[in-house]
Amino acid sequence: MSGCEACDAKKLVRSPSGLRMVPEHRSARSPFGLDEPPWVPDKECPRCMQCDTKFDFITRKHHCRRCGKCFCDKCCSKKVPLPRMCFVDPVRQCAECALISQKETEFYDKQLKVLMNGATFFVTLGTSNKSELMVCRLSNNQRYLVLDGDSHYEIEIIQISTVQILTEGFTPGGGNTRAIGMILQYKVPGSEELTQMKFTASEDFSCNKKLSASWLAAMHKATKLLYESRDQ
Repeated sequence: MSGCEACDAKKLVRSPSGLRMVPEHRSARSPFGLDEPPWVPDKECPRCMQCDTKFDFITRKHHCRRCGKCFCDKCCSKKVPLPRMCFVDPVRQCAECALISQKETEFYDKQLKVLMNGATFFVTLGTSNKSELMVCRLSNNQRYLVLDGDSHYEIEIIQISTVQILTEGFTPGGGNTRAIGMILQYKVPGSEELTQMKFTASEDFSCNKKLSASWLAAMHKATKLLYESRDQ
């Protein structure tokens, strides 16, 4: 286990939305996480914000745990896992948010494991002409990209500025493409300048190429979640 993967203590907290298992220190949170949204005050939502049904003693109001908006039971009946907010159990969400959360489940159930298992790439740092064969993986706490070969790098996910996935197989008339590498730009702590790192899939074995392509696809999804977390 690398130095960046020291065990991060967590605590169980109760909020109006439900039970959450969160890191004791905010600095240890996952870079893919989302903060709980503020709830729209009850006095500001006399009607469902989806179907416009008026709330009364029979038609109760419910808040979506993902967006914080106010809905009737019909428009906010689904309970769906929301790991990006660290909820222990599935929580109530509106139809739109539930659909987004369900799509993200694939990332947490499958692609996150692919990233943590790692893949092999030829890595080129900056403008160097030399590349090094390295195993690249996401740390168990999701906060670092760990590269191991003759050299060792630990890149903090929150310091990543841009990720460009490199593909091949595209034709003007359409057709399948395959991820073959990526270009990563990130900031080294203490410096404002961007460092560039290029990853190229190994061509030695077809199984390596397939694994690398799966890892790159998972990294592409992770990048989208990272950008969303920053824009929150």
